[in-house]
Amino acid sequence: MLSIKSVLSLLFALLVSLPLHAGKIVIAHRGASGYLPEHTLAAKALAHAMGADYIEQDLVLTKDDQLVVLHDRYLDRVTDVAQVFPGRQRSDGRFYAIDFTLSEIRQLQLMEGFRLQNGQATAIFPQRFPLGSARFGVPTFAEEIELIQGLNKTLGREAGIYPEIKSPWFHHQEGRDIARRTLEILQQYGYTGKQSPVFLQCFDPHELQRIKGDLLPEFGMDIKLVQLIAQTDWAETYERAGTSWQPYNYDWMLQPGAMAQIATYADGIGPWLPMVVSEVSTTTRLRFSRLINDAHAAGLQVHPYTLRLDRLPAYAADFEQLLDIVYHQAGADGVFTDFPDRAVQFLR
Repeated sequence: MLSIKSVLSLLFALLVSLPLHAGKIVIAHRGASGYLPEHTLAAKALAHAMGADYIEQDLVLTKDDQLVVLHDRYLDRVTDVAQVFPGRQRSDGRFYAIDFTLSEIRQLQLMEGFRLQNGQATAIFPQRFPLGSARFGVPTFAEEIELIQGLNKTLGREAGIYPEIKSPWFHHQEGRDIARRTLEILQQYGYTGKQSPVFLQCFDPHELQRIKGDLLPEFGMDIKLVQLIAQTDWAETYERAGTSWQPYNYDWMLQPGAMAQIATYADGIGPWLPMVVSEVSTTTRLRFSRLINDAHAAGLQVHPYTLRLDRLPAYAADFEQLLDIVYHQAGADGVFTDFPDRAVQFLR
């Protein structure tokens, strides 16, 4: 029989043998989007093969209430919708997914993100997958879940999902309940409890509180929720102000005591990276906010966005140094990255 001293020695040896990154996760931002067009099934399969712990899905509704995986409310940044359906844009010039049926969206080619300059499409990330090359389509949320669950089975490794409910305020304006539709799909595929490999994220605190207080109890679910934090001037979320709508003010989330409030309805936060490591940092002097410390004190996980190999901040000499700064020096529990293979390799 082992003595107490021997048991303690074994436990100590086990603890010191654990890597510094134990428990830290890699979230494939829109899939392996540094290598393949964002939110394509190919990008998600590659992210799984690269060893990502979680794979992200941005969700919007179609005209016929189907959840599709698309970062924007509109289709024109990543598809050829303007060529296939000319004249279907709204007054602001955008082609909104909610104005198209799923069968119409299936006619579109999904490609690298682009912007129009002098009438020509120019890739936002010129060094990434060639603009317009190969043939990709816009997947549904269900299709993506089935792909990931299928790969979990055949590869013998479980990757989780990390869906984001996009612009619930916009969907409410359109008379749609995207949160309810999202929970229906999650429940259908078995993502129902805290132990399920899923984080459900949203920028809209009102909608997250509704999900926590009303919808999850109604569905008999209790999944992990993440409050995304934006800059107020991005106008990421709108809220009612009398008879009008105005941009939601996120400033309070960066003030003392905010994390304790968020912890009443969420399990984690997803801050913009400069909210964690100041943009005025240099390679010789890093400046960290108290955000991660305050979040951890409130029992929240912290997953900053977005780490990109081709958009390094000035204070990082290379991507591995950036990963070290965010994971180890700042203390983040996970990161969103377009290059999940590099983060997985770093954590090994």
